[in-house]
Amino acid sequence: MSRIGKMPVVIPAGVTVSFADGVVTVKGAKGTLSQKIEGDIVVKVDGAHALVEKATDSPELDAKHGLYRALVHNMVVGVSQGYTKSLKVSGVGWKVAKQGKKIVLNVGFSHPVEFDEPEGITLACPSQNEITVTGIDKMLVGQTASDIRTIRPPEPYHGYGIAYSDEVIERKEGKTGGKGKK
Repeated sequence: MSRIGKMPVVIPAGVTVSFADGVVTVKGAKGTLSQKIEGDIVVKVDGAHALVEKATDSPELDAKHGLYRALVHNMVVGVSQGYTKSLKVSGVGWKVAKQGKKIVLNVGFSHPVEFDEPEGITLACPSQNEITVTGIDKMLVGQTASDIRTIRPPEPYHGYGIAYSDEVIERKEGKTGGKGKK
């Protein structure tokens, strides 16, 4: 029995949740999201709460019960508040800039790297060393931020790279050199 799956999802004012033909649809001020639910799991809307219930007690449904409740909760938060991930760019002479629907990254390569804005995501560059990824789909925001980070992941010796703003980079000591055996 999933403890997460048993908890009700609170639906704020201005958000509607509907369930039909195995698909949950959540509409809010920021947009609309939908998720297909497989198996004998149903979503019941009761006033300002949505309950994710399973029809039988099988191990497969037990495994998915908490997952679908978390997905419904993430959709409700996304259409009401949205999600944001921030990235910081560290490196000598490295900078980022927004040009139309893409960002251009100068991050130590011989050429600038262009990253196109995916559908449903807004990219912003508040400064030359920051990138902000915003959207209503939590998974898409996280995946886009991860894709940008893989362009130049942070390295532990100098700290250069693209990292999440709250990420802690474990720094390593470099070679000490000059003290060899005679």
